[in-house]
Amino acid sequence: MPKVFNWQLNREMEYPYEESRPDKQFAAVFNINRCIGCQTCSMADKNTWTFSKGQEYMWWNNVETKPYGGYPQHWDVKLLQMLGPGQWGNGSYHGKTIFEAPIPDDEAVLQPERVLGYLPTDEEYRFPNIYEDTPTGDWTKTTELPEHKLWMFYLQRICNHCTYPGCLAACPRKAIYKREEDGVVLVDQKRCRGYRKCVQACPYKKAMYRANSKVTEKCVACYPRLEKGVAPRCVVACVGKIRLQGWLHTQEKAEPDNPMDYLVHVAKVALPLYPQFGTEPNVYYIPPRWAPRPFLRQLFGPGVDEAIKKYTDPDETLFGLLRLFGTTESIIRRFLVEKQEATGYNEDGDEIIKMPFDEPMYIRPAYDPQFQIERFNEP
Repeated sequence: MPKVFNWQLNREMEYPYEESRPDKQFAAVFNINRCIGCQTCSMADKNTWTFSKGQEYMWWNNVETKPYGGYPQHWDVKLLQMLGPGQWGNGSYHGKTIFEAPIPDDEAVLQPERVLGYLPTDEEYRFPNIYEDTPTGDWTKTTELPEHKLWMFYLQRICNHCTYPGCLAACPRKAIYKREEDGVVLVDQKRCRGYRKCVQACPYKKAMYRANSKVTEKCVACYPRLEKGVAPRCVVACVGKIRLQGWLHTQEKAEPDNPMDYLVHVAKVALPLYPQFGTEPNVYYIPPRWAPRPFLRQLFGPGVDEAIKKYTDPDETLFGLLRLFGTTESIIRRFLVEKQEATGYNEDGDEIIKMPFDEPMYIRPAYDPQFQIERFNEP
């Protein structure tokens, strides 16, 4: 099996195909701290893409309440138990990924699974909102920072459009591929035969089998919108303005004025979900600052403490960029923060949004009935 470099693990790992990265990779950052769990993103996605017969349980976007919620149920707990122990140290992950765990120590074992995974049962797909708003902890304690004793948080999930997708690695038909221009992971449904190896192998369970058509479907990152410079539906529809989508480069080619590069590589305030799986996911999260740190480190890796510290006390550049979340449908390719103002630019370099740090307050004059009558009678 070829060796590829996974920058999130800071080491080489096994993967069935050679390393291949687009010049710009689809990526998104979700700020968990702002999410109110309204599910507007889920419904926007559902109404746009998955409303037809056979897609009742296909929630390409879902928001689940941690620590108990999950869609399908227990998707991460089950895989973590299968994967076994692993630890971070000296800036690297020491443990097996989902691509390395299935490799047998005994060479006599023929045709092992390419990717460690499991097929969820039908029952595990029944309740997309199970344990919603269910906290854990000590009910007798007050909720104060830095860590609440009684806590929960909302985790927003879509396909991660991974650099090393488990679904792509496992497909015997090579029906799943990454677009060369932007790294979006898609399914060629003419090649798909519904073997569900992708469903089994995706550690995030975002490859979904459609029973009536007998093929796999998944989040397509709203690529028709991307091609027009417009962000995906879940990003644009978000009420809490927690989402920002853009293009990510490698650490070596990171551009400080690119929103994704700044959040992920420069400020390092946005972290991947379960990087220890080894897929190098391209959806990143700003961790919730009130949740227990050990739980967050399991989800997002060892950068949690520093990310929360920077988010809690942001410098001017980070504060300005956070102001741009959810302010425009257009994809912000470049940003500039100066004079207490954040400005976003599109791919062509045109200014598309400007956000002051402090928005002006306008106070209406006191109600004057005579003024209203005179105004109404104006020609």
